[in-house]
Amino acid sequence: MMDFSALSAEFPRDAVHWRAQTLTRDGKKALALAYLDARDVMDRLDEVCGPNNWQSEITETAKGRVICRLGVRVNDEWVWKSDGAGDTAVEGEKGGISDALKRAAVHWGIGRYLYRLDAVWAPCETYEKNGKAHWKSWDGSPWDSVRGRKAPPEKPKEQPRDPRKIADALLKAVKSVEDSKGLENTIAGGTKFDAAWEWLRESDPPKAGEVNAAVNDARERLGRPIIHGDQQVAAE
Repeated sequence: MMDFSALSAEFPRDAVHWRAQTLTRDGKKALALAYLDARDVMDRLDEVCGPNNWQSEITETAKGRVICRLGVRVNDEWVWKSDGAGDTAVEGEKGGISDALKRAAVHWGIGRYLYRLDAVWAPCETYEKNGKAHWKSWDGSPWDSVRGRKAPPEKPKEQPRDPRKIADALLKAVKSVEDSKGLENTIAGGTKFDAAWEWLRESDPPKAGEVNAAVNDARERLGRPIIHGDQQVAAE
């Protein structure tokens, strides 16, 4: 079952971009509008739905407005949601396509929380042209001016696994398999730990040899080809 709540999850703050819309009279602050890159939207769809479970269709109206239909496969049926945009001042038609995709994605919950932020007036630097102040850059992060929003908690960093514990787990699994397919799947799982296995072979040859011998015994018991010498288990 697809977890649709994951579509609306907040993005890492460095994935959110800010566009200045209006300056204050003194030119010290600007109204900051948050937006996402279209590629980040696509990545979110890939992660939650799977690359083969979403698609988009682009059409253009008689007045030149770009419409994006964004479909997600739900229980083997396609569900569509649409929105549109005009050409952008920077990228023209290409920008319009990206904006239409992002707006259609909001209907699925992607980035919708950004539209609910209170007005963000963030400190900025300006330059003067023809007697008028223009936005130049942000003075710090606009996130610092967002009221009532805490940064999303960081994902805990995965702790490195002890190579000897990996070897013990692989050793136990190899000795317990009862068919050839189970043995091959067990050995294939070792490919996730190539670095640890290399360390084990260099730092604890007896343990590496014990695992290698157990694999040989299992292969012979189950009628599979035997590993010769000190060939790496994870690579077989």
